Amino acid sequence: MRRRTALAASGAVSVTLVAGLLGGCGPDGAPQTEVTVTGEYGAVPELEYDKPLEVSEAWSELLWEGQGPVLREDEPVLVDFYAEDGRDGSLVNETYTSDPKPHMLSPESVSVEIFEALVGRPVGSRVLHVVPEGPTYPRTVAVYDILPTRADGEPVEVREGLPEVELADDGAPSVTIPEDVDPPQELVVQPLLRGTGEQVSPGQVVTVQYTGVTWSDGEVFDTTWGNGKLPAPFPIAVGLVVPAWDEGLVEQTVGSQVLLVAPPQWGYGGTETELADETLVFVVDILAVRGEPRDRVEPTE
Repeated sequence: MRRRTALAASGAVSVTLVAGLLGGCGPDGAPQTEVTVTGEYGAVPELEYDKPLEVSEAWSELLWEGQGPVLREDEPVLVDFYAEDGRDGSLVNETYTSDPKPHMLSPESVSVEIFEALVGRPVGSRVLHVVPEGPTYPRTVAVYDILPTRADGEPVEVREGLPEVELADDGAPSVTIPEDVDPPQELVVQPLLRGTGEQVSPGQVVTVQYTGVTWSDGEVFDTTWGNGKLPAPFPIAVGLVVPAWDEGLVEQTVGSQVLLVAPPQWGYGGTETELADETLVFVVDILAVRGEPRDRVEPTE
């Protein structure tokens, strides 16, 4: 069997947003230039303002208030953003055509200005952020969509005999292997939460949180949860992750949490890793999916 690389250590709101921020104020109460934002949460925004935009100091405005948990310092944040150069409206950078970006929410990780614009905002929010020119960046007009960092779907009834999953307050899963139960001989795919977002297709990139444990002893061998760790993107059904992921995550939806029980042939069987003979249990939260679908890449011997 071909060797595969090991796994590395909210639905859109259907509403049009228009923010006319004439008279919006900075920290000292100084009026700011009007900026108009149109577009749905989760989609590329359109920005209108007089160019060059006059900006004396950084300011932000909540365009759409989400219903999720609020962002806290030193916790993970997952965002889509679109940023323009306020001098001429040229594109600085954006993530809507690539992958959302995970960060640890701290002044050191994202800059003081972005931290202050995002901290305390609820997940599901859209935020306008305007900053003056700095030593290494132009005056910038940016829109941030704050995405979930945990699955937010509806609970699904789980069949008997499978590992039990309990969630911490932040969504991190802990897995208990059932006693006196032999591991399955075939791949098990069991949704635990079913989201309402886009369905995953072969060839796309999914951004996920996950934990993997071994059936034999219930020990965690890999996870994106924990201090300093962040959600991660993976291409699906192109032969770059374990077969259980390539098979089990296709057709699942964004916002879902999926339990995968992978016998060795669906995990690292045939490799020289210490997990080659193990049945593996994964709990995967699907946070986002991007890219164009393409033909599935089948395993080769």
